[in-house]
Amino acid sequence: MNSRKTLLITGVSSGFGKALAQEALASGHRVIGTVRNETALQAFQALSVDRAHGVILDVTDFARIDSEVAAVEATYGPVDVLVNNAGYGHEGILEESPLEEMRQQFDVNVFGAVAMIKAFLPYFRQRRAGHILNITSMGGTITMPGIAYYCGSKFALEGISDTLSKELQPFNVFVTAVAPGSFRTDWAGRSMRRTPRSIADYDAGFDPVRKAREEKSGKQLGDPQKAAQAMLQVIDSPTPPAHLLLGSDALGVVRDKLRRALSEIDQWETLTRSTDG
Repeated sequence: MNSRKTLLITGVSSGFGKALAQEALASGHRVIGTVRNETALQAFQALSVDRAHGVILDVTDFARIDSEVAAVEATYGPVDVLVNNAGYGHEGILEESPLEEMRQQFDVNVFGAVAMIKAFLPYFRQRRAGHILNITSMGGTITMPGIAYYCGSKFALEGISDTLSKELQPFNVFVTAVAPGSFRTDWAGRSMRRTPRSIADYDAGFDPVRKAREEKSGKQLGDPQKAAQAMLQVIDSPTPPAHLLLGSDALGVVRDKLRRALSEIDQWETLTRSTDG
């Protein structure tokens, strides 16, 4: 790495957050990681006595975020990179899944990320420096049955990231939406919240999808350590991308989705043009 940076990563106890924290520390960076309890705090700080600093914070505790971020800046000095990693997957057929499950999904995956961004923006803007990494998903571009609330949250975060990158461009603050494919994290296992099945009509369409996901859990193509190394390259780049796919599976399905979208646009072009006055 060219320069040592201070990263704040939300959700460093597992998945990409944990992998990125470990790789960043190994590269000489300083990492401030959010965790949700004292045990996780101790485990994280044990990674490096002088460069791993834990903060107990739930990203849905919106009332506390601004003051926690102010305390971090006051205690540790300027944060160079905010990584919004905290998140989880909800799995369930839309008709079967309570609205409350959608609310919780958006609270963590969207509102939590935006609240963290809003807390850091005054510092980044005043310094005319900073980089925000939002961990989205290939599910922020492609969809599949049974993860409507999850995909909705990631589509939202992708759109917010893209808009924000344009708003912050004049201030030399970069925003990158990092969209992983299938990786060997806890996403499909411990971190997945599943709504129980109740409507038999959906069995044929959805049961094979759920079964395949459960069987693949832990055996996915993607290596979280390599994802972390890729993210460190993005952080180190003077011209980081606004969107970055991680994993050849994500590359394949997203390219296919975009090709099909263009084809459909072409197919309906006449009707699209017919509405001009």
